Amino acid sequence: MSARLKELMARGTALLGSEVAIICGAMSWVSERNLVAAVSNAGGFGLIACGAMTPELLDKEIAATKALTTKPFGVNLITMHPQLMDLIAVCAKHEVTHIVLAGGLPPKGSIEAIKESGAKVICFAPALALAKKLVRSGVDALIIEGMEAGGHIGPVATSVLAQEILPELAGEVPVFVAGGIGRGEAIASYLEMGAAGVQLGTRFVCATESIAHPAFKKAFLRANARDAIASVQIDPRLPVIPVRALKNAGTEAFTQKQREVAQMLDEGKVDMMAAQLEIEHYWAGALRRAVIDGDIENGSLMAGQSVGMVSKEEPVADILAELISQAEVALSRV
Repeated sequence: MSARLKELMARGTALLGSEVAIICGAMSWVSERNLVAAVSNAGGFGLIACGAMTPELLDKEIAATKALTTKPFGVNLITMHPQLMDLIAVCAKHEVTHIVLAGGLPPKGSIEAIKESGAKVICFAPALALAKKLVRSGVDALIIEGMEAGGHIGPVATSVLAQEILPELAGEVPVFVAGGIGRGEAIASYLEMGAAGVQLGTRFVCATESIAHPAFKKAFLRANARDAIASVQIDPRLPVIPVRALKNAGTEAFTQKQREVAQMLDEGKVDMMAAQLEIEHYWAGALRRAVIDGDIENGSLMAGQSVGMVSKEEPVADILAELISQAEVALSRV
């Protein structure tokens, strides 16, 4: 790696303990032991996607990942998980070094519990005000993710978030930029703006080491940026976080699912919290159908807009090497 790139990534690599400050974003069903270990072994930083896993399942997944790598990796936990504190305890038992909290403001006591275990806390910040609040509450680093990303997304583009948040907070904590990054030139530009590193998800889905079904990978290889569309919220009362995925029959099915849940809400069969969980469980099932079973018509093909830059199935080490090489070339032009 060039001296300049090394220098720009120094804060990120120091925080993560990896060779390069590139995190593989946590993707449910995709970011499991094989991909996570492959990314960390190749010098990047892998993240286990806990998603809706029970503490018992997470326990097994961390142990299995440790059997495949001795390099640092982290665990991504969803803040609305009903057993969040138990999941944090499982991570502590395994001495997991980094925990990423995603999907909303961390509940009371969660940041403290993670810090007590000796792990670093990294949080997603969708806006500057929230980012400042998280820094005050003691997080070790932030991830800012724009709407170009795959899966659950916020309303603001990566380039805008970077301009709002990096000048304000990059001096206080390491900030990683995510959403729509598919090439090294983009990585170089965010590093020059003050980012400590980046997070990519979509780019790693078609890695040789990824267990995603061949049909799922094929859908990614065929897709263009415009095919990765955000889901539509049909009822303003249902606080449905938009999800970016490749358009298929499952996209329509989700619209129908929202109608059903809204009706259940109307009839008093479920409260708001239960309605939200109902939607989350729907996504978990739809994603599993696509990633594991290869049902690319009815499952959910969560993908970021960088999907058009995924052109072949290749090993993680080659993906990272290409990103680094592109970033070095971009920096050498300056």
